Amino acid sequence: MRTVLGSCVSITLWHPRRRVGAMSHFLLAERASPSGGVLDARYGEDALVLMLQGLAKLRVPARECQAKIFGGGSMFPEQATPGALQVGRRNGESARSLLAQHGIAVHSESLFGDGHRQIVFDVTTGDVWSRQIQPNTEFSPNEARMKPE
Repeated sequence: MRTVLGSCVSITLWHPRRRVGAMSHFLLAERASPSGGVLDARYGEDALVLMLQGLAKLRVPARECQAKIFGGGSMFPEQATPGALQVGRRNGESARSLLAQHGIAVHSESLFGDGHRQIVFDVTTGDVWSRQIQPNTEFSPNEARMKPE
């Protein structure tokens, strides 16, 4: 599975014995108003609930999964207000908190900083490769290598 993340965050969950996994890509840590019971994967908490529900259907215990977290970058660092909590940071902190609330251990993370990330999740091995690209930088695929997390 692949995705590109700016201020968004992706959580990957992988069960090493069953070799089953799930990946989210959420835009915001939480909703501004109640949902009426409808889950929406654009929000961190809902995205994690949907992942856990999918794993439960396969009888995969969430607490036995390995979690990895990516993203939360600052896409426009020159416009950041000093002292203000940016969307990306809020998303990353939310992912950490949600996983802790569910008793799921975080095995690796690549969070925050400037620019966006490209990630690739290999569900057969649990490996996730991440490449962070700085804003306003010319990119050549031969210049940057993805690194496993």
